[in-house]
Amino acid sequence: MKQWRVYTVVLFIVLFGAALGGRLFYLQIIQHDFYRALAKGQQSIFQISQGERGEIFFRGGELLATNIQRTYLFASPQEVVRKQETAETLTKLLDLDKEILLAKISKQNLFEPLGKDLTQDQEQALQTIDLPGIYIGRALKRKYPQGLVASHVVGFLGGEKQGQYGVEGYYDTVLAGKEGLSLLSTLLSQKSSDVQKGANLFLTLDYHIQFIAEKLLEQAQEELGIEGGQIIVLDPHTGSIVALAHTSRFDPNAYSEIEDFDIFQNGSIQKFFEPGSIMKPITMASAFQEGVITPDTTYIDGGQVKIGNYTIYNYDERVWGKRSMTEVLERSINTGAVFVERQLGHDLFLQYLDKFGFFEPTGIDLQGEVFSKNKELKKGYEINFATASFGQGIEITPMQFVRAFAVIANGGKLVEPFIVDRIVENGTMSQTEPRVSKDQVISQRVSSQVTAMLVSVVENGFAKSARIPGYYIAGKTGTAQIAWSSLGINRRGYSDKTWQSFVGFAPAFDARFIILVKLDNPQTRTAEYSALPIFRELAKYIIDYWEIPPDYE
Repeated sequence: MKQWRVYTVVLFIVLFGAALGGRLFYLQIIQHDFYRALAKGQQSIFQISQGERGEIFFRGGELLATNIQRTYLFASPQEVVRKQETAETLTKLLDLDKEILLAKISKQNLFEPLGKDLTQDQEQALQTIDLPGIYIGRALKRKYPQGLVASHVVGFLGGEKQGQYGVEGYYDTVLAGKEGLSLLSTLLSQKSSDVQKGANLFLTLDYHIQFIAEKLLEQAQEELGIEGGQIIVLDPHTGSIVALAHTSRFDPNAYSEIEDFDIFQNGSIQKFFEPGSIMKPITMASAFQEGVITPDTTYIDGGQVKIGNYTIYNYDERVWGKRSMTEVLERSINTGAVFVERQLGHDLFLQYLDKFGFFEPTGIDLQGEVFSKNKELKKGYEINFATASFGQGIEITPMQFVRAFAVIANGGKLVEPFIVDRIVENGTMSQTEPRVSKDQVISQRVSSQVTAMLVSVVENGFAKSARIPGYYIAGKTGTAQIAWSSLGINRRGYSDKTWQSFVGFAPAFDARFIILVKLDNPQTRTAEYSALPIFRELAKYIIDYWEIPPDYE
């Protein structure tokens, strides 16, 4: 009887062992892959991550915006066990304020940034110290290697990780990396990811020309006392921007330190000015196109034009007598421009201003472009049309104006300016195609006529100092009074301050570039002594740099 019980127990043990062994065999051998994946899933986490932001380059490949790894310090206050001691250690090591540190690590939360980017030496020192609850984190930080150069073009990446101003703002969604799921291990080392880096942008800007243009403006601030200014260099045939310089530059790496947000505004596309006499060639071209005058048409200048209670004078109240249209540009005669506008007629004058793009944005790919509808001019008052003919009482941005003047330089077409030459994303390149109007604003013949007159302005008129030996230069000076309203003063009329500008292109009869130099209130009487010398120096640099063949020996 006792043997039977022993056999029963042994049999039970054998059967139980067999069952257990079979179960283990099933789990470890047959179901091995399933449980291995399950365990791995329990040791890993998925999170949504943002891809790295795309980089920005000058035309020649010089880096304008990139990303660098930022090493920073943070705390998990609930894990900090020796708060006083921890605060003292970090204060000595990192030169931080002890009381502020103590307040941060005493909070009742899981994550608290300690507001300090670490140097390599500091990081190495921290790794040798046991500070429970204190951690080193890493993240990508936007970096602008060129500092002040082209700051108004590039803009910056704001604290909310959104592009602000310039290219960063306009192309924010293109530059931003694509979100995706990242698989992380428990050690927080990334194993796999389907996030994508944002597109890289290659600008039309030439680094060297941009640098020289900014230096010239900087010199103008020192030597001429200008209160602001812009220089635009544009290819008149395609609309590509070669340089876009601005005073009051800022460092995008330290944008948060700037209190006056007006500094971020790009005056080329976000501020208006009255062009003054650089407007006269556009008025002239419009009248030529309609056939109401020719370059040889003459009129008698009496030194003034009376319109109601207003009297329009020439500069310095000069009286020029009988003059041709070419001489009107050479001597920049205000009454001559009024004569031309009257031959054209107010309605046609408005129509041509519209064709030249005066009442619409240029469409440039920079954030925040503004434009004026010139409502005051459109009210139809005789005096407004008269003054607009020579560039007073009509407002426009510098970018709008250089686009309009490019019509004369390129044979009569309106182009759309652009700043990004190509976009490269995932190895695929997208090239920007120039957008040129199909319709002629003016004919090729009129374009050539006005160009010849502008060459005469440089050769024989008030712009002689713009001459560059071996080249025909077409250009025009402009000096306009600044309205009180443009200075933020609620008062009618004009101040004693002036906008002084020069616009020109070269080589005149096969234009490779057009330059607009616009200065705010330089301490000179006219643009002949301020904007014009800057134009010549920059034009000479570009001609030499691009090795443009001369027009004559």
